[in-house]
Amino acid sequence: MLSAVLVLGLSAAVSCAFSQVQPSVQTGSQPTGNGTYIAVDPLANVKYDNKWDVSLGMAYDHMKAGPTLVQGSNLGGLDLSGSYWFSKHWALEGSGRGYVGTSGAGTGGNVSTQLIEGPFVAQYLFVGGPERLGPHNKHGALIAHAMVGGAYGEFEKDLRGLPPSAVDFYPNQVALGAIVGGHIDLNRSARWVFRITPDAVFTRYGINYGTKYTQNDVNFAISVGVEYRFKAKRR
Repeated sequence: MLSAVLVLGLSAAVSCAFSQVQPSVQTGSQPTGNGTYIAVDPLANVKYDNKWDVSLGMAYDHMKAGPTLVQGSNLGGLDLSGSYWFSKHWALEGSGRGYVGTSGAGTGGNVSTQLIEGPFVAQYLFVGGPERLGPHNKHGALIAHAMVGGAYGEFEKDLRGLPPSAVDFYPNQVALGAIVGGHIDLNRSARWVFRITPDAVFTRYGINYGTKYTQNDVNFAISVGVEYRFKAKRR
């Protein structure tokens, strides 16, 4: 009987204490000088009216280092891109990308070249072209681009003095390069954006040994990073 009385008394005291406490924090709110709270939206000023933007991301690229290789190369690197917006929906974009890694190697019909395993290869792209803003709101946007320029392939650095034909590689060269794809932008504020960029990378490398010819290769690339929109607005 005594325990029941104590429990009832404790419950009444706790209820009385909580009834005198006023809530002091509201989710997504900010205090003002007079103690009241107002809601704050970090995306309220997203307007897509910037004149310039720049982005930097960690990048991945798949590539074949030779025209007849079965093995592909999975390369990693950086993607640095920038845009000049001359209207709300259209911009001119430029991109510089560098990818490095290793590749499987062929034998070129020579047993001695089997000692070469996983040689270093690299690909550098410098391209530019139009960019278009697609569906968008304050939370994010889809942006399409198509860029063309040059690709530099470095294939001979790790071949121990052997010619690229010995491992079925392309020789080092500058070739035609193009990128078609776009950006998936997720806004974090009016200026900062989390950016994902999936692309198809087109290259046209050639060989200068045996039967000389060029080959069109289309491979997948993607980068993940951040974008910054500069404050300057279009007139």
